[in-house]
Amino acid sequence: MLAQTLRLSFGLLKPESTQLVLAAGIKYFPPPKNYDHIEIPERQRLRIYDKMPTYPSNLKPPKMQKRLRYMRGPEPLHTSLQLQQYGIVATGGGRLRSEHFEMARLLVARRLDQKRMFAIWRVDPPWQPITKKGQGQRMGGGKGAIDHYVTPIKAGRIILEVGGKCDYAEVQPMLRMIAERLPFAAEAVSQEILQKKAEKEKWLEENNKNFYTMKYIIQNNMGGCHRFLSPFDHRWYGKYL
Repeated sequence: MLAQTLRLSFGLLKPESTQLVLAAGIKYFPPPKNYDHIEIPERQRLRIYDKMPTYPSNLKPPKMQKRLRYMRGPEPLHTSLQLQQYGIVATGGGRLRSEHFEMARLLVARRLDQKRMFAIWRVDPPWQPITKKGQGQRMGGGKGAIDHYVTPIKAGRIILEVGGKCDYAEVQPMLRMIAERLPFAAEAVSQEILQKKAEKEKWLEENNKNFYTMKYIIQNNMGGCHRFLSPFDHRWYGKYL
């Protein structure tokens, strides 16, 4: 009797038929970006850089020391995007050879839509000579002959820029591929990414609750750290190599 009563009560609560009501909602799509202010230059591709600088016929190519200071520390000048769009920024120091310039140029030439995009270099062609002695030679005999030329790069330097009537998602795979093949740490960025990074770094510096920062530790010689720190750590507080 109880089971029959429960069955009847559940049957009253159960609807006789299922009704499916279709409702179309209003979706919002943002308007497309306006690229009317962007002018495409006559030369859309990257320039071809020579493997070595040009010297006068009566001048012997000069040799140079290593000068590692050209790669250490932060870049003081070329750290912002001139086109205010997209590019590749170095996050570490290193040297660019002619092979790296050619690699980046070929990738941009193959993947860039020249009808609405263009690219420009932000670094100089190879200019610093690197000497090397032949294999099997004994020590001494003076400095070796010039083997190749490089362009020293510091952290924060913009390598190249890409602009035009395009979004970041269109050029990001190409820029990431170039950045991964460079001989130093680099990444693809846009103007918005650079602004967010600067704002985040400023916020972390202002809201840091840890009193013992790397700067404080080095300046006060905590734990006798001056014994094993280099002069560059006293200058940049362990941020750059």
